[in-house]
Amino acid sequence: MRVTNKMIMNNASSNINTTKEFVNKRNTQMTSQKKIDRPSDDPVIAVRSLRLSTTLAQVTQYHEKNIPDASQWISVTETALINMRDIGNDCKQIAVAAATGSKNTQDDRKTMLKQLQELQKQLFAEGNADYANRTVFTGYRTNCNLTFTEDELNTAYEITQTIAIEGNMEDHRYYDGNVEVPTTEGELLAPSLDTTDPNYKNISDMVQTNYYRLRLNYDKVGDLTKDINIKINDATFNADDYNVITYESEAKWSEAQGGKNVPEKTMILIKETGDFILSNDAAEVLKKGDAQLTFTYERKGFTEGELRPEYYYNCVKTADPLDVHVPVTYTKYNEAGERIHFDIEYTIATSQTVAINTEAADVFDSSIYRDVTEMIDACQRAISAFDKVKTLEDMASESQYASDEDQEWIKIWKDAAQKEFDFYNDNMQKLFNTEIGKIDAYYGKMNLAIADLGCKKDSLDLTKTRVGDQQQTVQSLQSLNDDIDLSKIIIDYTAAYTAYQASLTAAGKLGESTLLNYI
Repeated sequence: MRVTNKMIMNNASSNINTTKEFVNKRNTQMTSQKKIDRPSDDPVIAVRSLRLSTTLAQVTQYHEKNIPDASQWISVTETALINMRDIGNDCKQIAVAAATGSKNTQDDRKTMLKQLQELQKQLFAEGNADYANRTVFTGYRTNCNLTFTEDELNTAYEITQTIAIEGNMEDHRYYDGNVEVPTTEGELLAPSLDTTDPNYKNISDMVQTNYYRLRLNYDKVGDLTKDINIKINDATFNADDYNVITYESEAKWSEAQGGKNVPEKTMILIKETGDFILSNDAAEVLKKGDAQLTFTYERKGFTEGELRPEYYYNCVKTADPLDVHVPVTYTKYNEAGERIHFDIEYTIATSQTVAINTEAADVFDSSIYRDVTEMIDACQRAISAFDKVKTLEDMASESQYASDEDQEWIKIWKDAAQKEFDFYNDNMQKLFNTEIGKIDAYYGKMNLAIADLGCKKDSLDLTKTRVGDQQQTVQSLQSLNDDIDLSKIIIDYTAAYTAYQASLTAAGKLGESTLLNYI
């Protein structure tokens, strides 16, 4: 076969180009330190690299974003609950002091009142705790506060609340009569006048009555918008046999019934206090039948710090000057009476999720607020009653009331005021003693929620460690699959470059030869 110079030159040129491509490939690998530059270089490595990159991105998302975010959310929730628990504990200490201190002074009572008022303001402020401007106790409605942050006197709801007799019906003391301290000698002597005299004034005699009650979670309620639905296990109970009477206030109740009395087969709703008071026979029947009562009532006007009803009950917002979408219906319980949960779940690992939020309805409700309100009211009544006694004692020492008749009537007035104080002071001690047990129950519920959050944090820490190890493993596998050994590629590049230079030299010498060299 005849080989011409042109054939030699063509072959040399082709081989040089191949060597150059090999040098370029090794140069690219050396600068990028990657085995391949495009999928076609090695499809197996390319596919494996894509899979490992996807896995690494997921693991990194879990380890560096999802888990820390979930952990911080839980920490904020835990801190808020601990603060609320501490506030409850402070209320308990006050209750213990009032319940066990039979010789509490007026200054003691005033101090208790001031402390309770401040604690009540703080109580649900923690319920608006947020993480990155997302409230933590409101389910997935994280753009809304749990409580009213200002007075909303024109906002109205229709609220449906179900109360079980078991655990909620309680014996409650009601007091009738109010001593109005005289300020002039004429008022002091008014009870001595003939009853037909227009200036006659009766000295009120304090009377205590005890009835079982259910307490709505809001006071100052409006009318019942539906009949009370009573579910009872005893088939002999007929709701039509019982009268339900609504009064605006306890004073109206007393006026209508000739005292704070509940006739047989009667149930009374006091709109001012939200108390649903049962006659003795009604309480007995409902208790025996383990009844559940469902109330649907109106509530218009909310003050700062009160809980929003939509997080606890089926309700309809019927009026709100700041909401153009009213009426708005909120559903918290389905038709079977089962609560609908609004969980926020984070994916913290492959096929592993965790509900990071704690709903307020799982931990606390308005009953805590109502309890503190009753403690404040009881303390305030005892303070006011003692002030009446002190005022009458001061009157007895004034010269204008020095006559025997004035002194005798001051004593009569003082005995009535003392009786009122004894009733209210006794009520305060008994109420505070009862509240100790209630606060312990709230305390236990919060402790359980805090413990649950602690378990979630421990689980997150374990998962974070495992996912961190997984991240390192995937990174190692990806590096092994994608990255090239730098020392090896340097050797390969040097060999390729040397071969390229040699081929150029050889081709150059070939170009210097002609036919004359052979003649």
